[in-house]
This record gives sequence, C-alpha cells and structure tokens, in this order.
Amino acid sequence: MPEESYRRFLDPTVVSKLASMEIRARLVVEGFVTGLHRSPYKGFSVEFAEHRQYMPGDPLKHIDWKVFGKTDRFYIKEYEEETNLRGYVLLDASASMGYGTTGITKIEYSRHLAAALIYLMLKQQDSAGLLVFDEVIREFVPPRSTPRQLHLLLSELERATPTAETSVGGVLHELARRMRRRGLVMVISDLLENPDTVISGLKHFRHLKHEVIVFHVLDPKEAAFRFDADATFRDMETGETMTTEPLSIRSDYVGAVEEWMARLRRECAESRIDYVPIQTSTPYDRALFSYLEKRKRLG
Repeated sequence: MPEESYRRFLDPTVVSKLASMEIRARLVVEGFVTGLHRSPYKGFSVEFAEHRQYMPGDPLKHIDWKVFGKTDRFYIKEYEEETNLRGYVLLDASASMGYGTTGITKIEYSRHLAAALIYLMLKQQDSAGLLVFDEVIREFVPPRSTPRQLHLLLSELERATPTAETSVGGVLHELARRMRRRGLVMVISDLLENPDTVISGLKHFRHLKHEVIVFHVLDPKEAAFRFDADATFRDMETGETMTTEPLSIRSDYVGAVEEWMARLRRECAESRIDYVPIQTSTPYDRALFSYLEKRKRLG
C-alpha cells in the first residue's frame, strides 16, 4: 500500500493522541477480565486451539485437509495467541454509506475510525481483525497481533468502497455463528435497516458472551433533515425515488429518527451493549477520544 494511503488513515497527530489511550473489554472474555495480557489458555501462541468454518480471506495454509476429506467442507485450524483480547471491527460498506454532505462521506469517515480502532488494539498488543460487509460478508481478515497485521488491515480499508444493499442483521447473525472464541466486537454502520433485525443480530453476540460496541454513523442532514427547497430523494441502495417538500415533513421525519435512535439506545443498554451515535460533522478522532474517556470513567 502506498505510504500516502497509510498516512491518510493514520494521521501522525491522531496517532500521538492514541498513545495515551486504551480500549479494554469491561466484560469477561474467555474466563478472564480483560486488560491482562496473558492467555486464558496453557501453552504457546502456536498451540492448536480449535477448528472453525473457513471464511473468505482466511489463509489457505491453515485449512485442515484431513477434515475436508472427511466432511467435504473447509475448516480452519486456529491457534492460541499470547494476548487475551480479540478485537473484531465490522465495517458497513453498503451503498448508503457513500452519502455525505459535510465534505466527507460516511464510509470515508468510518474507514478512518476503523483504522484508529485497529491501531489502538494492536498498540496495546491485542489482536485485531476486520470484516467488511454490505448484504453479505465481502472481506474478512481474522484477528492477529503480528507485525504485518496493521498494514494488511489498512490495505483492506483502502479497498472498502460502498456497494450494494445492506443486511446488517443477517451479517451479524452469520458472524456470531462462526465466532467461537469470545472477544470485542466493534460495529461501524449507519444501521439503515429494520431495527428489529439489527437489534437481534447485536443481541446474538451478547448471548454468546461477546462484548459489543456500536458506532452509529450518520450524516447531519440524515438526522436533522435540513433541506429547504422541494427535492427528489433517491434511495442509494434500491434506486427508488420520492419527491417531497422537506419543510412539510421535517417535524415528522425528525421525530421518527429520534424514536429510532432512542430504541437502539434503550435496547443496547438493556443488553449491556455500548451505543455510540456519531455524526460526520464531528471529527472522528474527537468522537473516538470522547467515547474512550467516557468508557474509562465508567469503568
């Protein structure tokens, strides 16, 4: 990946601020309160742990061909790592994430946020992985804490462009079924889908004892509907259009958005999921640092 692309996602000023930050799981992961950098298992980092189903992006060298011969299915050999915490960054790259009115689209904003979270995990010697999705899982890089992991994940972020419709809930359920070892799941999305399916997918992770953080990224105009002239709106995922008078429906629209976000916040709180609403008008590093400081205060 070109050096300018690398630096674009990790601005030196932001990196220097991250030096004093940390993100620890507050809940129990694999039998230990995380933040302690020792394995919850015996043995070395190269010790075999378990099998899991193959996912696109997994190294082919880890496929267990003996198991394939018996089952006709691909399974990956997983090995223990010295670090206690596994971080999974789930990035929504559906078409709606390409929207932006503040000089930056939601996907570009989210890619910078994802890069900061990945850097933070690796800096504190934890494992970091990345999953890019729209209506299906597009790319998956399993969590690792190796020296080349940062370069690999930033390269994937560079390729994460918005396409297709979204299926947040479906992807969450699929990943939850595949993840056997508990970890820290960080979802970055505009969550523009039926809230029932989104909430169900998030709760699936919590049922399996993962810790979950949801970064709900919206453009300011999506939240406040600050359009003055009559306009035709086009759904970026389905292509459907609607012509309307924004001033006449703004009050109802804003009320519906507030009700939607209030429900997400309430349901997340009940399941001990961190819900972090962010608008792209707030610099991503400021939003992230504010959240990390709050998380630290709350313990």
